[in-house]
Amino acid sequence: MPTLLRAAAADLLLGGRCVGCARPGRVLCQACRQVVASSPVFVAPLPSPAPCHAAGVYVDVLREVVTGHKERRLTALRPVLAARLAAAVAQALGSSSAPVTLVPVPSRPGTARSRGYDPTDAVVRAARRLLVAAGRDVRVARLLRSHRGVRDQAGLDAVARRLNLHGSMACSTTALRALARRRPGLVVVCDDVLTTGSTVAEAQRALAAVGLRVHAVAAVAATPARPARPRAPSLPPLPGPG
Repeated sequence: MPTLLRAAAADLLLGGRCVGCARPGRVLCQACRQVVASSPVFVAPLPSPAPCHAAGVYVDVLREVVTGHKERRLTALRPVLAARLAAAVAQALGSSSAPVTLVPVPSRPGTARSRGYDPTDAVVRAARRLLVAAGRDVRVARLLRSHRGVRDQAGLDAVARRLNLHGSMACSTTALRALARRRPGLVVVCDDVLTTGSTVAEAQRALAAVGLRVHAVAAVAATPARPARPRAPSLPPLPGPG
């Protein structure tokens, strides 16, 4: 049976369409899978303390794959995203053979519960398995938690995102104690999409506050480069205890 006929039959039986091109059949057709797999890994020019490595630009097919997994719970797309994240991590590590700790960026409180799962954490753990299979000493540590009261970032510019997120993350004491019993090695913050760099910068601030230096940031994708904006104003200091 010709390929198109097989795909059409699968669409009739399963109701499936490719998220990239809407062709009936698998959730990601071979052509779109190749588009994603061939995306070059690059260093995203973001205002971040550590260099940010992204495994593609958040447009077209890659954007549909990310949102399909994140918003529509198309878990069949996870291996594709994991492979891209693993590629970004590998580039960030270079020739280093040191142990690695991947730290997922946390979801806003209640978001993972409403979705039924945490898509970023799931992709990071799948990427870790690929890196271990390739001979890397890698673990995942959910060190960060996000406080309540953070607004949805959609529609906010870079300055508003930074102000919205400043002080919004902290490290879990339990997770830190577990990590202290092992060698953290190189710490890599992981996210699905890099936009303005505000989220990963806040993650690095929270980790630095407990003495953890971030070696790099790795992500599946980064939004297209934007024209330079005026320098953001200084952020207010975090309130002290008591």
